[in-house]
Amino acid sequence: MSRLTHTDSDGRARMVDVGGKETVKRVAVARGSVTMEPDTVRLIGDNLMKKGDVLTVAEIAGIGAAKKSAELIPLCHNIALDNVTVKAVTTEEGVDVEATVRCTGRTGVEMEALTAVSVALLTVYDMCKAVDKGMVIGGIELISKEKG
Repeated sequence: MSRLTHTDSDGRARMVDVGGKETVKRVAVARGSVTMEPDTVRLIGDNLMKKGDVLTVAEIAGIGAAKKSAELIPLCHNIALDNVTVKAVTTEEGVDVEATVRCTGRTGVEMEALTAVSVALLTVYDMCKAVDKGMVIGGIELISKEKG
């Protein structure tokens, strides 16, 4: 296992200095899901939830979350993002969310993509919790990252 980059020589947490790194195009893709009752999926698909359009609100929440990652995660760099795309879709089991984040910078956008997915899923949960007490959020993972 390689040495952790977010600790100093004494083992204390620190922000990684990326000042000397080359500025390149970077892309990260993450995904996750929330499982729920079939009736809840139907209500979302028919846009009948009392709180409104679940999928669109979740997508907007995810975009906003990606832009605030550095405020939420203590050692995350504040990155100027070139683009954030969040797509929420219903499935037989619930809702799947995928986020793609792009930047031109010195550090990757994995945390931004994972944060976008996480908050989008939490938004789905919040908007549906009145009708479904058994929802489960899971499978949040980084699918890919690219640089250069």
